[in-house]
Amino acid sequence: MPVFRDDSSAEITAALGALPSGSAVSVVATRLLDLFTSGSIAPGTRLPPERQLAASLEVGRSAVREALAALEILGIVDVRPGSGTYLRGTVSELLPQSLSWGVLIGERSTAELLELRSGLEIYVARLAADRLTEAQLASLARQIDRMRGSVGDLKAFVKADLAFHHELATSADNSVLLDLLQIVRSLLRIWVDRAVQDEQHARTALDEHEAVYRALAARDADAAASAMAVHMATASARLAAAQSTTADETGAAGATGAAGATGAAGATGAG
Repeated sequence: MPVFRDDSSAEITAALGALPSGSAVSVVATRLLDLFTSGSIAPGTRLPPERQLAASLEVGRSAVREALAALEILGIVDVRPGSGTYLRGTVSELLPQSLSWGVLIGERSTAELLELRSGLEIYVARLAADRLTEAQLASLARQIDRMRGSVGDLKAFVKADLAFHHELATSADNSVLLDLLQIVRSLLRIWVDRAVQDEQHARTALDEHEAVYRALAARDADAAASAMAVHMATASARLAAAQSTTADETGAAGATGAAGATGAAGATGAG
């Protein structure tokens, strides 16, 4: 298959083709990934703008934006503010990332990733209770303080939450476990920012993190695992709800776009 020129936005969008109305973000990302790993686009090629991709795929721009965000996390594309989105590597370089794309092919896969993350986080808490240093415990306390101080600022709260979990995973002192958690978190990250949607969610999450911290400070592995299990149950429910909301919004956007296109066609015909 010939390689597209760097300025061939029309050929790229034509190669994508339309998706069924209301397609989930994961379906949009999979269609883009299929094209990117086909060998038809040279590394470094600038991709068409979001609006052009959305029009070609016949989905909402939000679905394209989130799909590209997921592919950026996997290292497949490079989003440069003010410049555009670029394909990163050759087919052989992209294949390992595409294999990591166990990414959320619908809600069933999301549920499986959430189950895996829960099991890993619980085991991390158990290991960390025995292995973390006093310096690492102090760092976890600082993240708790950051969370407590940003309950009214959800974006800052989520950053502190992620930092707590990363520090905790590091303190378990198991590099393979840390890598696995990083992969799972990356695959779920497109919904993490939406999981804490109001101040009550933040306060609940804060209470759960404090319970984990108290068990860690007491060096009680069983209590740490139990507290993390409670947190993972509510956190997984919030992430699943965020994923469902995203799918509903994408479907609504697709339906609105299709209705608008039909209406426009009708008006043109009437004129």
